Amino acid sequence: MEKSFVPLAYRAPSEEALLERARGFYRQIRTRRSVRQFSHRPVPREVIELAIQSAARAPSGANQQPWHFVAVSDPATKRAIRLRAEAVEREFYARRAPKAWKSALKPLGTGPAKPFLEEAPWLIAVFAQTYGFDTEGRRVKHYFVTESVGLATGFLIAALHFAGLATLTYTPSPMGFLRDLLGRPENERPFMLVVTGYPSPEAKVPVIGKKPLEAVATFVEPGD
Repeated sequence: MEKSFVPLAYRAPSEEALLERARGFYRQIRTRRSVRQFSHRPVPREVIELAIQSAARAPSGANQQPWHFVAVSDPATKRAIRLRAEAVEREFYARRAPKAWKSALKPLGTGPAKPFLEEAPWLIAVFAQTYGFDTEGRRVKHYFVTESVGLATGFLIAALHFAGLATLTYTPSPMGFLRDLLGRPENERPFMLVVTGYPSPEAKVPVIGKKPLEAVATFVEPGD
């Protein structure tokens, strides 16, 4: 079946506007930090809905959109997630975490306790769909799932930050309990938990730096 096409709705900004937009986004995104202390202050559901809608605009392999987002604000469910996550974390730190990984985490002050899973007003569980179904219920393989869901998660984090919320990406290992607790089907695997809300007034973040442009990018231009 052929796809129909329509003209791209695009109006090129001036070079000055282009630069100002790029600078403005960089000024905003460079203030993003991973936060582990959250306020109990409620966040309107509509804010989360809009952030998820923004995430769902991410590109995906063959436009299969192999993602599902479960936004949790229910205290009992958040409590259940915390209990299961901390059980996994205790086993990980006690038996499976390599010494090198523990050493890398030590400056960040992380450990098995995850109080932010209850403190934050919203937990957004991102699921990756390894396959889907067509209109007749037949199984359809999804392609470039990890890449596609990774892009959508990046969009989600940027949208939440732009709205004015703090975020934390959290990936307990293993994460299968999330599918059970949240009632997701077999074709979905947990990809990441995005914790979000207002930061606590007492929130602190470690003193870290980011690599400079020349360390993360190479430009190949005419004449090189």
